[in-house]
Amino acid sequence: MMSSMVLQLFGLAFVASVLHAKHEFSTHLVTAPHVPVVEIGTNFTATCVIVNTVEVTADNLYWNLSESSVVPEKNYIKINESALAVTIVISGEESEWLFCICKKNSPYVSLNKSKFIHGIYLKKAYPPRRVENLSCVAEQESKLVSSNLICKWDVVGGQTEDVKTNYTVMVQYETATYSSTTFLNTATVNLGFFPHYMSLDVWVVASNLLGTVESEHLKQEANEFVKTDPPSKVTAIPEEPFPNSLLIKWQHPIHDARIKLTYQIRYCQSGSHTWSYVSIPLGDTEKVITSFRLQNLQPYSAYVIQMRCRNREGNLGYWSNWSANETKTTPEDRPRSKPDLWQLSGGDHREEVQIICKDPKHANGRITSFGLISYTKNGRLKQEIILADQNQNSSESRVTLLKNISLADKQLVKVCVNANNSKGTSPEACLGIPVRSSERPMMAELKVWTQEGQMFVEWKRPNNTAVTEYVVEWARHGKTDWQRENKTTTRTAIKGSLEKFVRYNVSVYVIQSGNIRKLVHKEAYLEQGAPEQGPTINKSYPAYDNARLVWDEIPLDKRRGFITNYNISYRKENEAPKSIPVPVNKTSYTLTNLLGNTKYEVWISASTVAGSKNSIPHSFTTLRYAPGTIEGIVVGVSLGFLFLVLMALLLCFLKKDVLKENFWPQIPNPGESTIGNWSPDYPLKDETPMENCVSVLDIGVCEVKLGFEEDKTSLSLKKGKYLSEEHSSGIGGSSCMSSPRQSVSDSDEGPDLADSTASTVQYSSVVASSGYKGQTPSSHSQHSIFSRSESTQPLLDSEEHPDVSLQEGCRQVQPPPRPSLFTGAENQNNMESDDFRLLGVEQHDFCPLREDTELTTKPDSLSADTESAAVSSYMPQLGGYRPQ
Repeated sequence: MMSSMVLQLFGLAFVASVLHAKHEFSTHLVTAPHVPVVEIGTNFTATCVIVNTVEVTADNLYWNLSESSVVPEKNYIKINESALAVTIVISGEESEWLFCICKKNSPYVSLNKSKFIHGIYLKKAYPPRRVENLSCVAEQESKLVSSNLICKWDVVGGQTEDVKTNYTVMVQYETATYSSTTFLNTATVNLGFFPHYMSLDVWVVASNLLGTVESEHLKQEANEFVKTDPPSKVTAIPEEPFPNSLLIKWQHPIHDARIKLTYQIRYCQSGSHTWSYVSIPLGDTEKVITSFRLQNLQPYSAYVIQMRCRNREGNLGYWSNWSANETKTTPEDRPRSKPDLWQLSGGDHREEVQIICKDPKHANGRITSFGLISYTKNGRLKQEIILADQNQNSSESRVTLLKNISLADKQLVKVCVNANNSKGTSPEACLGIPVRSSERPMMAELKVWTQEGQMFVEWKRPNNTAVTEYVVEWARHGKTDWQRENKTTTRTAIKGSLEKFVRYNVSVYVIQSGNIRKLVHKEAYLEQGAPEQGPTINKSYPAYDNARLVWDEIPLDKRRGFITNYNISYRKENEAPKSIPVPVNKTSYTLTNLLGNTKYEVWISASTVAGSKNSIPHSFTTLRYAPGTIEGIVVGVSLGFLFLVLMALLLCFLKKDVLKENFWPQIPNPGESTIGNWSPDYPLKDETPMENCVSVLDIGVCEVKLGFEEDKTSLSLKKGKYLSEEHSSGIGGSSCMSSPRQSVSDSDEGPDLADSTASTVQYSSVVASSGYKGQTPSSHSQHSIFSRSESTQPLLDSEEHPDVSLQEGCRQVQPPPRPSLFTGAENQNNMESDDFRLLGVEQHDFCPLREDTELTTKPDSLSADTESAAVSSYMPQLGGYRPQ
């Protein structure tokens, strides 16, 4: 390193002296060396020299990479006061600058930066490396070999964008040399024409700014570089006498004079991807081979055949591409193996079994029929010929139903079957059928699992049982398949074609001397998925605060896996749903804690290990009332109403007198009134008891003979004394006279009657036309006026029909006595001060008239019958009804 730096210093000194002789330096720093390229991964040393100035020294210098990354001072080497060297490792593929820069030595000195910076441009590159795996090929064009030699190789090492590596392919034969240059790893060299049977030398030269290197030379005969087309017109010919072989024929792709070829055949059964290879051996002569017989093939089997060829000279050369597929079927032969016989039953307590079988593994032709022989305990046998289904494709998986055999007589013990084709009959297969299910020993354990798209089965060997072989059966809806395993096998993979998301019932049977014993069975899936559909809610039974849901299970072909659980989700409108997990063995559930008269939406999801699926939403509305609520209300109301009725009846019974008095009050009978016979001077006489008196409730009237006849004379003599211009009668309910005063009851009637009569109002007023206090008016000119009171009592018939009343005439009536009219001395004094006077008529001559109608006197000659009739017509009107 020191020698190189010394050389760099001498060089810099020489450059500085030359430049100083011409002109003054434009910069005070000079760097060296300036090389065209540097190798990535190596060390690079540069030197910076201070020239034509004493302002700075080497201590003021430092190095930068691309003006940003300062090189550490540990990489610096101070040569003297005016020279500083640096050593760096070249890394990265991008080119960059290495700068020498001067820093300020004093804050009072300002340097011209442009004169105190200098740099070296580092162009980076990888050194060229020898290429590897060189190969060249000349392909066939039409019936000749192309003159273009296509060469390929593997590049070793890298390239940068600034420095590319050139690759030159060199081809030499005899004295001629051909070449082609490229930056890639492939090149084509045009030889003008292809030199058959001549030796070629091929190599590659790699070069760039860092150097040049050659690859290994590839020296071989020219035809070994040739790749021909595959054999043409390849055909396979089956021959009836040879069911195990096919005759293969073809044509050469190129004339044998240019290149001699060898051939290879590969074949496999149709549908298989396992190829078998056969190289056609070379004969002892130079005769061209164009046919070959493939042997050891399976009879009545379709085979796919392909061929290829290459130069047979030497050990090198290129195989052509494979020819197009040629498919042919070998001829038929008689079956060489037994049919695979099996039975299907409906369970342990079955009444019949189905005898089924597969075609023999080596059927060697299309099976046309099966021969069935049935053996019984008594030695009888029955032979049958059963035609095979010709609509199915003949294959190992084809299953043929031979016969349904009844086991009701418990006599059948064995069935034997052989298969027939056009060339012969197969060996016989026999199967013992147990007539009692209890003879089947059960196995304790069976494992089924899937791995890498296959289903595996493992079982335990039954104890104390002589096993001939095992049968592994897998069944789905309407389809059953099986396979046989050796007696030493306890674990196997199912070889049949299984589908995803389909449930299989896997069973293992043990065969003992041709008899079947079932060991165990288990359900399994090759792969599980989410259910295709959810459960179907078919019924809901809503109550007041609960609802019972009933749903159907998902059909087996829609489950796509084992259902692990159900999940019931329900919600009210505009509310978040609630979920309830339900075991998988349930198909109904009762939702509780619901609200009455509320609509709910419910759905059920069924889950497997791979996902879940919801059912179609179902809606229901809970009842408005809880069960028995309406009945309770009806019963309660009915009982309450009955109680009220009973209480009302009891009250009526206990208070019948009060009710009678309030709703049907006793109306005073005018016929019993004594007001007409009363006088201050002539006290009332005791009157005889009344006869034929009926209560108002019984709608009766009192028919009595009024005893006023004897008092008429004395009463008429005192008329004038008691006559007044206007006086109101106090009889209360009489038709002719009424008093505006309150009526007072007799003392023996009690306060109740006094209260009932206290509201009595004036019925009428009698006004005299003339005469006052003893002045007797003329009988002809005297006119009395009867005025109607403001009573609310309904009008009498005579008032409502005055015309009829006038026509009938006035009838003499005896004013009805009013009970308790005057009571006590106060009432008696009131009567005396009123000077009651009759108004020019007799007491019995009063008759009812309309308001403001004059009252006229009647002759004294009225008969008693007329007077009684007047009373009878008057009394009903006072009570508001007419007795019948």
